[in-house]
Amino acid sequence: MRFLLLFSRQGKLRLQKWFTPLTDREKKKVTRDMMMLVLARPPRSCNFVQWRDLKIVYKRYASLYFCAGLEDRDNELLSLEVLHRYVELLDKYFGNVCELDIIFNFEKAYFILDEFLMGGEVLETSKVAVGVSMEEADTLQEV
Repeated sequence: MRFLLLFSRQGKLRLQKWFTPLTDREKKKVTRDMMMLVLARPPRSCNFVQWRDLKIVYKRYASLYFCAGLEDRDNELLSLEVLHRYVELLDKYFGNVCELDIIFNFEKAYFILDEFLMGGEVLETSKVAVGVSMEEADTLQEV
């Protein structure tokens, strides 16, 4: 996985994680292209798109699009499951996550993502283990 983007139906970027080094200009271009590509697609179309040398996997949950850029050797269905697992982790922490949770608690969303993915690869598959890490971090933050 090269990147993970979360953006709204209105085209507002809510979260971005880059697993390969790119300049800020390239990141903005890729982000803009992803939004234009995904938001222009009909609702019932396939969640996989070929773009340049990448495979794009996206999924819409409520008003947010979760979009991942994959290399040729990456599995699209597994990446769709990774996106779903991330949403499950967010749901578990926030309790039915919504766009406002991501906006006002973006540091927690990034922390959950960092506990779950590292370098574009799944680090921890267990929702329980990630939940324990989040509880420990919250406990440390309170002290």
